[in-house]
Amino acid sequence: MKKSEFVELVAEKSGLTKADATRAINAFQEAVQEALVKGEKVPLVGFGTFQTSKRGAREGRNPQTGATVHIAARTAVTFKPGAALKEAVNK
Repeated sequence: MKKSEFVELVAEKSGLTKADATRAINAFQEAVQEALVKGEKVPLVGFGTFQTSKRGAREGRNPQTGATVHIAARTAVTFKPGAALKEAVNK
């Protein structure tokens, strides 16, 4: 699903205009991003939890040459689905 399709769906289900739905979706994205940058979790009960996790530096291999390469440490964004979302998807 493309963002434009998602905007249409949210507008239809909420009774908002497409412009208002777009603003709401963009605000949600910005709010989640700001919280994650601060290192906070974003739990949405029944849906899931957005959070960050630290990944340490490690050694990897270039699959074409077999040469060892250094992979730097980083912070990854993770999403853990909630029970209601898992149940809905697995019906």
